[in-house]
Amino acid sequence: MIFTPLIHKSIDFAIQVHEIDTKKKRKGKDIPYITHPLTVGLILARVTQDENIIAAGILHDTIEDCEPYGSVTKNLIAREFNGEIAQMVNDVTEQDKTLPWMERKMAALKHIQDMGHNSLLVKSADTLHNLTELNDDISTNGEVVFSKFNATKNDTVTRYKKLIPEIKRSWSDNPLLTDLEYGLIRLLKLTD
Repeated sequence: MIFTPLIHKSIDFAIQVHEIDTKKKRKGKDIPYITHPLTVGLILARVTQDENIIAAGILHDTIEDCEPYGSVTKNLIAREFNGEIAQMVNDVTEQDKTLPWMERKMAALKHIQDMGHNSLLVKSADTLHNLTELNDDISTNGEVVFSKFNATKNDTVTRYKKLIPEIKRSWSDNPLLTDLEYGLIRLLKLTD
Protein backbone atom coordinates (compact mmCIF):
# COMPACT_ATOMS: atom_id res chain seq x y z
CA MET A 1 0.00 0.00 0.00
CA ILE A 2 1.33 3.40 -0.90
CA PHE A 3 1.03 6.35 1.45
CA THR A 4 -2.06 8.00 -0.01
CA PRO A 5 -3.63 11.34 0.92
CA LEU A 6 -6.50 9.42 2.56
CA ILE A 7 -4.12 7.41 4.75
CA HIS A 8 -2.26 10.62 5.64
CA LYS A 9 -5.52 12.37 6.56
CA SER A 10 -6.67 9.44 8.70
CA ILE A 11 -3.37 9.47 10.62
CA ASP A 12 -3.62 13.22 11.22
CA PHE A 13 -7.25 12.90 12.35
CA ALA A 14 -6.52 9.98 14.71
CA ILE A 15 -3.56 11.84 16.22
CA GLN A 16 -5.74 14.88 16.88
CA VAL A 17 -8.49 12.80 18.49
CA HIS A 18 -6.22 10.59 20.58
CA GLU A 19 -3.65 13.20 21.56
CA ILE A 20 -5.99 15.91 22.89
CA ASP A 21 -4.91 14.63 26.28
CA THR A 22 -1.17 14.16 25.85
CA LYS A 23 -1.11 11.88 28.89
CA LYS A 24 -3.30 9.29 27.13
CA LYS A 25 -1.39 6.01 27.22
CA ARG A 26 -2.02 2.38 26.36
CA LYS A 27 -3.61 0.67 29.35
CA GLY A 28 -0.90 -0.39 31.77
CA LYS A 29 1.92 0.98 29.61
CA ASP A 30 4.01 4.09 29.26
CA ILE A 31 3.54 4.42 25.51
CA PRO A 32 1.22 6.84 23.71
CA TYR A 33 -2.22 5.48 22.89
CA ILE A 34 -1.86 6.50 19.22
CA THR A 35 0.54 3.58 18.71
CA HIS A 36 -2.46 1.23 18.84
CA PRO A 37 -4.53 2.60 15.91
CA LEU A 38 -1.37 3.10 13.85
CA THR A 39 -0.37 -0.52 14.46
CA VAL A 40 -3.86 -1.67 13.48
CA GLY A 41 -3.40 0.25 10.21
CA LEU A 42 -0.03 -1.48 9.65
CA ILE A 43 -1.55 -4.92 10.28
CA LEU A 44 -4.27 -4.16 7.73
CA ALA A 45 -1.76 -2.86 5.18
CA ARG A 46 -0.09 -6.27 5.41
CA VAL A 47 -3.25 -8.05 4.15
CA THR A 48 -5.10 -5.51 1.97
CA GLN A 49 -4.41 -2.74 -0.50
CA ASP A 50 -7.81 -1.13 0.16
CA GLU A 51 -7.07 2.33 1.54
CA ASN A 52 -10.59 2.63 3.00
CA ILE A 53 -10.01 -0.45 5.18
CA ILE A 54 -6.58 0.77 6.30
CA ALA A 55 -7.96 4.24 7.06
CA ALA A 56 -10.83 2.67 9.04
CA GLY A 57 -8.28 0.69 11.05
CA ILE A 58 -6.40 3.87 11.90
CA LEU A 59 -9.68 5.58 12.82
CA HIS A 60 -11.31 2.59 14.53
CA ASP A 61 -11.28 4.04 18.07
CA THR A 62 -12.06 7.66 17.21
CA ILE A 63 -15.79 7.46 18.01
CA GLU A 64 -15.42 5.27 21.08
CA ASP A 65 -12.45 7.01 22.70
CA CYS A 66 -12.76 10.64 21.63
CA GLU A 67 -12.50 13.51 24.10
CA PRO A 68 -14.96 14.89 24.85
CA TYR A 69 -17.04 11.75 24.33
CA GLY A 70 -19.55 12.25 21.52
CA SER A 71 -17.49 14.84 19.66
CA VAL A 72 -16.62 12.32 16.92
CA THR A 73 -19.58 10.60 15.30
CA LYS A 74 -20.26 8.29 12.39
CA ASN A 75 -21.66 11.29 10.48
CA LEU A 76 -18.52 13.34 11.09
CA ILE A 77 -16.32 10.52 9.81
CA ALA A 78 -18.56 10.17 6.74
CA ARG A 79 -18.21 13.90 6.04
CA GLU A 80 -14.45 13.99 6.65
CA PHE A 81 -13.68 10.70 4.88
CA ASN A 82 -16.51 8.69 3.31
CA GLY A 83 -19.51 6.54 4.18
CA GLU A 84 -17.68 3.25 3.77
CA ILE A 85 -15.01 4.22 6.31
CA ALA A 86 -17.66 5.61 8.65
CA GLN A 87 -19.60 2.33 8.51
CA MET A 88 -16.52 0.22 9.30
CA VAL A 89 -15.54 2.46 12.22
CA ASN A 90 -19.10 2.43 13.56
CA ASP A 91 -19.29 -1.36 13.21
CA VAL A 92 -16.30 -1.84 15.52
CA THR A 93 -17.38 0.86 18.01
CA GLU A 94 -18.95 -0.10 21.32
CA GLN A 95 -22.33 1.58 21.08
CA ASP A 96 -23.05 2.12 24.79
CA LYS A 97 -20.03 2.87 26.97
CA THR A 98 -22.28 3.18 30.04
CA LEU A 99 -22.84 -0.59 30.16
CA PRO A 100 -20.64 -2.78 32.35
CA TRP A 101 -17.54 -4.22 30.65
CA MET A 102 -18.88 -7.74 30.07
CA GLU A 103 -22.20 -6.48 28.66
CA ARG A 104 -20.35 -4.19 26.22
CA LYS A 105 -18.07 -7.02 25.09
CA MET A 106 -20.95 -9.49 24.65
CA ALA A 107 -22.94 -6.92 22.62
CA ALA A 108 -19.88 -6.39 20.41
CA LEU A 109 -19.49 -10.16 20.07
CA LYS A 110 -23.11 -10.53 18.97
CA HIS A 111 -22.67 -7.72 16.42
CA ILE A 112 -19.89 -9.64 14.61
CA GLN A 113 -22.44 -11.77 12.75
CA ASP A 114 -23.86 -8.58 11.18
CA MET A 115 -20.51 -7.21 9.97
CA GLY A 116 -19.33 -7.26 6.40
CA HIS A 117 -15.88 -8.62 5.62
CA ASN A 118 -14.25 -5.17 5.57
CA SER A 119 -15.50 -4.31 9.05
CA LEU A 120 -14.60 -7.78 10.26
CA LEU A 121 -11.06 -7.31 8.95
CA VAL A 122 -10.75 -4.08 10.97
CA LYS A 123 -12.13 -5.89 14.04
CA SER A 124 -9.64 -8.71 13.47
CA ALA A 125 -6.65 -6.36 13.23
CA ASP A 126 -7.74 -4.55 16.40
CA THR A 127 -8.20 -7.86 18.23
CA LEU A 128 -4.88 -9.18 16.95
CA HIS A 129 -2.94 -6.17 18.19
CA ASN A 130 -4.64 -6.19 21.61
CA LEU A 131 -4.14 -9.94 21.99
CA THR A 132 -0.49 -9.80 20.90
CA GLU A 133 0.24 -7.00 23.39
CA LEU A 134 -1.59 -8.87 26.16
CA ASN A 135 0.42 -12.03 25.49
CA ASP A 136 3.69 -10.09 25.42
CA ASP A 137 2.80 -8.31 28.67
CA ILE A 138 1.94 -11.60 30.39
CA SER A 139 5.23 -13.10 29.15
CA THR A 140 7.17 -10.14 30.53
CA ASN A 141 5.29 -9.26 33.72
CA GLY A 142 3.16 -12.26 34.56
CA GLU A 143 -0.52 -12.21 35.37
CA VAL A 144 -0.22 -8.96 37.33
CA VAL A 145 -1.11 -7.29 34.01
CA PHE A 146 -4.76 -8.21 34.55
CA SER A 147 -4.92 -5.83 37.52
CA LYS A 148 -4.66 -2.92 35.07
CA PHE A 149 -7.81 -3.87 33.17
CA ASN A 150 -11.52 -3.36 33.78
CA ALA A 151 -12.06 -7.11 33.72
CA THR A 152 -10.75 -10.12 35.57
CA LYS A 153 -8.26 -12.54 34.07
CA ASN A 154 -11.04 -15.11 33.67
CA ASP A 155 -13.39 -12.65 31.94
CA THR A 156 -10.64 -11.46 29.60
CA VAL A 157 -9.60 -14.98 28.61
CA THR A 158 -13.23 -16.08 28.22
CA ARG A 159 -13.90 -13.11 25.94
CA TYR A 160 -11.05 -14.10 23.60
CA LYS A 161 -12.17 -17.75 23.71
CA LYS A 162 -15.57 -16.62 22.39
CA LEU A 163 -14.42 -13.79 20.12
CA ILE A 164 -11.95 -15.59 17.89
CA PRO A 165 -14.25 -18.56 17.08
CA GLU A 166 -17.04 -16.05 16.33
CA ILE A 167 -14.76 -14.20 13.90
CA LYS A 168 -13.94 -17.55 12.28
CA ARG A 169 -17.63 -18.50 12.05
CA SER A 170 -18.41 -15.20 10.37
CA TRP A 171 -15.53 -15.36 7.86
CA SER A 172 -13.49 -18.55 7.63
CA ASP A 173 -11.24 -17.10 4.87
CA ASN A 174 -10.24 -14.08 6.97
CA PRO A 175 -6.54 -13.44 6.19
CA LEU A 176 -5.80 -12.68 9.87
CA LEU A 177 -7.48 -15.80 11.23
CA THR A 178 -4.30 -17.87 11.54
CA ASP A 179 -2.62 -15.11 13.55
CA LEU A 180 -5.69 -14.74 15.77
CA GLU A 181 -5.88 -18.48 16.44
CA TYR A 182 -2.17 -18.60 17.23
CA GLY A 183 -2.61 -15.66 19.63
CA LEU A 184 -5.46 -17.45 21.40
CA ILE A 185 -3.41 -20.65 21.77
CA ARG A 186 -0.56 -18.60 23.22
CA LEU A 187 -2.92 -16.80 25.65
CA LEU A 188 -4.35 -20.10 26.87
CA LYS A 189 -0.84 -21.50 27.47
CA LEU A 190 0.26 -18.34 29.28
CA THR A 191 -2.79 -18.30 31.56
CA ASP A 192 -3.13 -22.04 32.21
